[in-house]
Amino acid sequence: MVQCTDAFVTLASVDVERLVKFYSELLGKNPQNYIHNAYAEFHLPGLRLGIFKPRETHRQEFEGKRGSMSLCLEVKDLEDTIAHLTAIGYPAAGEIITASHGREIYAYDPDGNRLILHQSPRTDS
Repeated sequence: MVQCTDAFVTLASVDVERLVKFYSELLGKNPQNYIHNAYAEFHLPGLRLGIFKPRETHRQEFEGKRGSMSLCLEVKDLEDTIAHLTAIGYPAAGEIITASHGREIYAYDPDGNRLILHQSPRTDS
């Protein structure tokens, strides 16, 4: 058995700075750990998101593999989030989907990774 002490998601990109800029603008914060053109890490509630540039010897593993990851982000206001994505140049794709678990829409980061932007049903009384 592996005794895991922590877990986080990482994205590999040959253009790390483009993804760092995108996620900084999307999240409204700079990465907590940052090595220019090599690694960035964002701390989110319940998740750390790392972005790294693969070494030359490993780059071939990641070439041509666009959009293989989906990152689901729970948001407070879906319409505000959609407007923000549009303002930073990455408008959401398609229409808002309504299901029993809430409302969601898809968007994509600059490397084609899918973002699932989800808003739980409001429980206003």
